[in-house]
Amino acid sequence: MLDELLGRAALKDRIDELQDDKRRLREQLDAEQERRSDAASARQDAEERVNRLEDKIAQLEGELAREREHAGGEDLTFRRVEALSGQRLDAVVSRLRSVDAGAEGALSAYLPDDDLPDPVREAFGDRAALVQRAAPCLAFADDAGLVGATLSVPAPPDAFCEWGDAFRVEDAWLQRTGSYAVALVRAGVFAVGEYEGRDRVDYRGFASDVKGDHSKGGFSQGRFERRRDAQIDEHLADCEAAISDVDADRVFVVGDARLVDALDVEATATAAVDASGDPEDALEAAVHEFFTSTLRAI
Repeated sequence: MLDELLGRAALKDRIDELQDDKRRLREQLDAEQERRSDAASARQDAEERVNRLEDKIAQLEGELAREREHAGGEDLTFRRVEALSGQRLDAVVSRLRSVDAGAEGALSAYLPDDDLPDPVREAFGDRAALVQRAAPCLAFADDAGLVGATLSVPAPPDAFCEWGDAFRVEDAWLQRTGSYAVALVRAGVFAVGEYEGRDRVDYRGFASDVKGDHSKGGFSQGRFERRRDAQIDEHLADCEAAISDVDADRVFVVGDARLVDALDVEATATAAVDASGDPEDALEAAVHEFFTSTLRAI
């Protein structure tokens, strides 16, 4: 009654209305900031995917340029291309080893780049441009021209080029043998498995909060990205610590090429792979991709 007599009731009603408006505006602001955070995370993921595709495009363009340069415009193609893993890879390696070419009849080489040694150029003749396109790879040819092939290598040896009575191909270059570890590094995801042959004997994996909801606290886009970069640095430090604890004869590090390159670890070999998902599933996909070799018949 007193509030009504003094005109306070209307003021209180107005205050309640303004409080409701304020609450609705705050909810709208929070929703907009949430949307921007999600959009920024999606943009970061898209940029990583674009970077990987740009790397692949650059690689393919380089191969095309080398083909044009060294093939003199001739339309050279591989007779066959096949991805090999598991038992199929074992069978092809066994078949290569079974060739008896006689004294100095089998040429084997590991080519880290497209600068081919003279014996390789001479053995493949006018199809040497295809070997250049396949590099880095193992290359095999015989003096009768019956065999001509290249094979990509997960764990490459030092460069060599030699003639013998049989082709030189070692299990450690291609196959899942001995004691080794494979570590997968991606933004926000890490997994490492230790293996004996094809059997996994140990595993560790974790997901880091790299793309958290920062924007609710009023972060600008720039501050959001700086914080994300800091979180990636923390994630890489955790990855380095986990890899340093691995006890294996060989350590292979795979994943996002830029993150793998940024790691300060000793690795037998590294590779870019496109495995995704939760850490354990992503690791299994990465191991399969890493130990898949490409056979090119020339």
